[in-house]
Amino acid sequence: MHIWVDADACPRPVKEVLVKAAQRVQVPCTFVANQPIAVPRSALIRSIQVGQGFDVADNEIVQRCAAGDLVVTQDIPLAAEVVAKGCEAVTPRGHWLDKDTVRERLNMRDFMEEMRSAGMETGGPKSFSPQDKGRFANAIDRWLARQK
Repeated sequence: MHIWVDADACPRPVKEVLVKAAQRVQVPCTFVANQPIAVPRSALIRSIQVGQGFDVADNEIVQRCAAGDLVVTQDIPLAAEVVAKGCEAVTPRGHWLDKDTVRERLNMRDFMEEMRSAGMETGGPKSFSPQDKGRFANAIDRWLARQK
């Protein structure tokens, strides 16, 4: 059991929740990014800096994760790949991604891309809120409780 974090766009409050949870229950947690990520000195918490490029961090996570691991990402194609490997995936906003929800989100992502390509303004995601942090913390706590 391992927690993998797609850390390039991961909000700071999510990183804080993960560090505390991993240390509390003694679960290894690895942050993967194409830039340096500061992590506390701990045998359980580490970061891996990968090279620049499209999906380099995603590919590193897919290569290293194993069935039963948890992957924290808002990248839907990455979530689809790790779920297919038997991992669980959750967004930084605390939404679980399984085979069904990943498929739905991929379809919506493709639809929105078509809309943007046609010139329609679709807006971006809402700002990360305290409610998002709470929902994420609850999701992590439930996952950790199921692992015992």
